[in-house]
Amino acid sequence: MPKMKTHKATVKRLRVTSSGKIMRKRSGGAHLLAKKSSRFKRRVAVPVAVAPVDRKRLKKLISPGGDV
Repeated sequence: MPKMKTHKATVKRLRVTSSGKIMRKRSGGAHLLAKKSSRFKRRVAVPVAVAPVDRKRLKKLISPGGDV
């Protein structure tokens, strides 16, 4: 069976912390920011941990060898 490959698009979108949590960016902060409130933009700027439901699946995509 061939080796599992890292999913590069997923790696570019996520970051693994030293404690092992997977952090992601919130949606809505890329463009059309003039019409959005300052409060919304501040909230969107802060990264958030990935939901527990998705954690196992994303760890496989980031590191198929299982060393995350």
